[in-house]
Amino acid sequence: MKIAFTTLGCKLNYAETATYERGFLAVGWTIVPWTEQADVYLVNTCAVTETAEKKSRNLIRRAHKTAPDARIVVTGCYAELRKDQLLSIDGVWKVFGANEKSRIVGTICHSERSEESVTTFGAYSSGEERTRSFLKVQDGCDNFCAYCTVPYARGRSRNLAICEVVKMAEHIAAEGVKEVVLTGVNTGDFGRTTGESFLDLLKALNGVEGIERYRISSIEPNLITPGIVDWIASGTKFQRHFHIPLQSGSDTLLRRVGRRYDTALFASRIDYIRQALERPGEPKVFFGIDVIVGLPGETEELFLETYNFLKDHIRPAFIHVFPYSRRPGTRAAEWPDQVQDSVKTERVARMEALCEELHQDFVEAHKGLKETVLWESSVKGGLMGGYTGNYIRVERPYDPARINTLEDIIL
Repeated sequence: MKIAFTTLGCKLNYAETATYERGFLAVGWTIVPWTEQADVYLVNTCAVTETAEKKSRNLIRRAHKTAPDARIVVTGCYAELRKDQLLSIDGVWKVFGANEKSRIVGTICHSERSEESVTTFGAYSSGEERTRSFLKVQDGCDNFCAYCTVPYARGRSRNLAICEVVKMAEHIAAEGVKEVVLTGVNTGDFGRTTGESFLDLLKALNGVEGIERYRISSIEPNLITPGIVDWIASGTKFQRHFHIPLQSGSDTLLRRVGRRYDTALFASRIDYIRQALERPGEPKVFFGIDVIVGLPGETEELFLETYNFLKDHIRPAFIHVFPYSRRPGTRAAEWPDQVQDSVKTERVARMEALCEELHQDFVEAHKGLKETVLWESSVKGGLMGGYTGNYIRVERPYDPARINTLEDIIL
């Protein structure tokens, strides 16, 4: 049997798709490219925006056109939120929601061997070019922010036990992967299911032999405790790289949508991390910050509060800019003061220009400093690339002997 996969959305989805792939390979199925003929097509969808849902539908229709007799399986956030809508599309055979992901391989193979509950569905991606893997340590969210469908699509916050996460990290290490990115919907909320702490997880993973570097993705600012920062700064495998959602730099909007921090707390956590991890003449911390532009009620004045907060106070290395997308079933979708699409587009452009300026400043500040690069196997124009510990992209002439090796360089 042949199966093809395609994935939209976050790194969590990619980690889960990779886990499905390993499951089908284990029972003797053949994985083929998405554009080829297959017996089954699996679409791992996203529903964070209206555009993501449209892309999901288009991929389903494209698969049906490629192979009209094939069975199409749909999972992911869109599958949880709009199951009936997906089942009405020609070619769709089965739709697996959040509580059914662990049964996908068993159900499709008619064996029903996988009867785990969603709380024990571990996932990790195979090493990207044998260098980096995304390890799912947490899923779901209890925050129910006014604009967000994630708690409805992925369920409440939950996690595997630390010992199970460590086993997955050991499997990743056995594949020769050197770097692991910890992912989750609300990564720092780890422990809600098992009563363990996120810091205990970090300490356990730090001891896995073979993994040289870790990064933390998508952690809420209020969950980055001084204890976590102090431990990382004590000398660990965790890099000077954090992905932190801000969403808005306006306290008015943060309160309205139900975020659990204000700009003062956000700024204080960034300052604490910098003070703990940065030293004169050494690499700085890379902060990737999520921002939503055009939330309901965002006036030009409130937009400028966010813009100036980032430019004058936070100065991150990168801004992940998202235009607000009105999602059915959320509180914010019903608010009357929606921002016009043309205004969102203009503000996105301004925020992206700021991102380019800040990123360039971050890179320039490292000229002449020593950093360690993990080389990847990408070849473009005779070059290979890699990332420093603080996530600066560098290139050099291609040398296959350096693939998946760590090297100290002068930037």
